[in-house]
Amino acid sequence: MDVLALEAKGAKNDAPAAPAPSKSRPKAPKKAKRIVYFEVEILDAKTKEKLLLLDKVLGMAMCSCVITLLTLHDCVYCCVISEGKPLKDEDVLQMLPVGTTATFYFRDLGAQISWGTVFLSECIGPLVIYLMFYFRVPFIYAPKYDFKTSKHWVVHLACLCHSFHYVKRILETLFVHRFSHGTMPLRNIFKNCSYYWFFAAWMAYYINHPLYTPPYYGEQQVKTALGIFLFCQLGSFSIHVTLRNLKPPGSKIKKIPYPTKNPFTWIFALVSCPNYTYEVGTWMGFTVMTQCVPVAFFTVIGFIQMTVWAKGKHRSYLKEFKEYPTLRSPILPFIL
Repeated sequence: MDVLALEAKGAKNDAPAAPAPSKSRPKAPKKAKRIVYFEVEILDAKTKEKLLLLDKVLGMAMCSCVITLLTLHDCVYCCVISEGKPLKDEDVLQMLPVGTTATFYFRDLGAQISWGTVFLSECIGPLVIYLMFYFRVPFIYAPKYDFKTSKHWVVHLACLCHSFHYVKRILETLFVHRFSHGTMPLRNIFKNCSYYWFFAAWMAYYINHPLYTPPYYGEQQVKTALGIFLFCQLGSFSIHVTLRNLKPPGSKIKKIPYPTKNPFTWIFALVSCPNYTYEVGTWMGFTVMTQCVPVAFFTVIGFIQMTVWAKGKHRSYLKEFKEYPTLRSPILPFIL
């Protein structure tokens, strides 16, 4: 019995001791985030007159909030940082290279108009003007030619191509294009429309003139030019759709456009702005088709202007994207 009692006692002593209750330490209180306030001074860009002084502006405030305070009626202001760099609406105040006292300059851009309105005006005008010459409405040619169509089939084909081009542009403006900038200066609509409407009237007057002479090489020249025209129109549409798909609705994020499965987009491998390349090709085809000097002038002037735009876009790509393909040219592969 004594032995058993000793063994039992030893078993009790060998049993593991119950863990001592742990004392829970209270969590340290979170440090409150430091709220940064800015003092924003707003000056007129031209006169340097103080327009507004904002005190205790939250550092998380966006520039769009500041711009809204100075938006008056139809005038839109452009916010510019002290060093002259334009600011975007989504820029956050505390992320800018300024101290707690920031100075912004505002420039009044004047009355504005939407890009879509300008594009539609540019296209509807030439479409209507050309058809007026094609149907030979009174007071354009001699009275005996009023409402009499041309005897040359190339004249009718040219009207179809011209109308197709501008109807395509109107539909793209309505359903395809997504504009990065909402508005442009109101004066641009007069400048742009004058250019397109004048050239439409000038080329239409000669192409639909009763004394118009068909192309020198006849049917072969016209059919070749028609092939170029249609090819470039399909290419232009393909590029516009590809550019649209790069930018979701409401997004301002920029991406590098690359070739897709569509063969018309493969030119992206060599050119930064193939939409301009195809546009120039379209008017080159129309020039050869009609063999008309005003069309050639319109093509040359358009090529010069689109080259300027393409070079600017190309520089923007190179500056914004370090991995941008260096093989690309602005508008013409390996040339320009």
